[in-house]
Amino acid sequence: MSQSHDLLEKLEGIRLRFEEVAEQITNPEVIADTKRYVKLNKEYKDLNKVVEARKEFKNALDNIDSARQILKEESDPELREMAKMELDELEEQLPDMEENIKLLLIPTDPQDAKNAVLEIRAGTGGDEASIFAGDLYRMYTKYCQEKGWRIEVTNSSEGTSGGFKEIVMNVSGEGVYGILKYESGVHRVQRVPQTETQGRVHTSAATVAVLPEAEEFDIELRQEDIRKDTYCSSGPGGQSVNTTYSAIRLTHIPSGIVVTCQDQKSQLKNLDKAMAELRTRLYNLEYQKYLDEISSQRKTMVSSGDRSAKIRTYNYPQGRVTDHRINLTLYNLPAIMDGDIQQIIDKLIVEENAERLKASDL
Repeated sequence: MSQSHDLLEKLEGIRLRFEEVAEQITNPEVIADTKRYVKLNKEYKDLNKVVEARKEFKNALDNIDSARQILKEESDPELREMAKMELDELEEQLPDMEENIKLLLIPTDPQDAKNAVLEIRAGTGGDEASIFAGDLYRMYTKYCQEKGWRIEVTNSSEGTSGGFKEIVMNVSGEGVYGILKYESGVHRVQRVPQTETQGRVHTSAATVAVLPEAEEFDIELRQEDIRKDTYCSSGPGGQSVNTTYSAIRLTHIPSGIVVTCQDQKSQLKNLDKAMAELRTRLYNLEYQKYLDEISSQRKTMVSSGDRSAKIRTYNYPQGRVTDHRINLTLYNLPAIMDGDIQQIIDKLIVEENAERLKASDL
């Protein structure tokens, strides 16, 4: 019980900081400084969760003390029985409350709340790999729709027999990156390809990369470091697409990063999207160093630290999906290809939380 009171003491400092932040975000000077205001607002939301959990926890501890007092002093059997029931119930809830608070106290990755850029690229396996990349695109589209997230395709290149050689999209909504980040890595498929006449099972692959979208003030972009080229879009969309120089290619000279955007008819809109993507890619050069650091400690994130890591196998003849990071096998492949991937992500989150708790000193 003294451990619970120790935890409560630790939370007191957080409560004081919460009150301080709450006061600061109403200060006109702070509101005028966008960068600082956004940062404090995020801190306010995060601290609020801890303060609410603290209130519930403190309430439970107070009620346990009261129930114990009644059992110590009261002789009325009915009152004693009620106190005993309450005590048993609260003592049973306490470990879960403590666990929840400990998880809230471990600093989350500040990128988790961001929108994401999701890229799917056909890997080994020729036409079949492109078809599978298209299947993954459909799976993520369905999943994102289910979550109420918005998807915007910024660049795509179709495969010769369907699907995509590559497709890049922005996904926006609440806490997108923190959920989709577990999808980075190599996805392997085992099935009889549509293009196969002998009925043999082939193995193909597609690579998924999920990047946290950079915000305006995350990265300083200097115009003199960027070379801009315009060209005619290719692909479907009628005459205007193929005759107007609306597609944009940006080259960041210091890093050599190249981004293209051609999905809008307006050159200005394509430029905006290409700039946003360039900012994200530069930001991710730095972010990758952080991922490499943590991937050595956490198996759930091995894929983000090393995008060549095989994370999942989709076996069609057996209707089986296996996530290799947590040795999870499910036999509901059609539902998963239809976007039902939440159960896999939930298990990866639980695993990562366990690893984070182990690494912390709480």
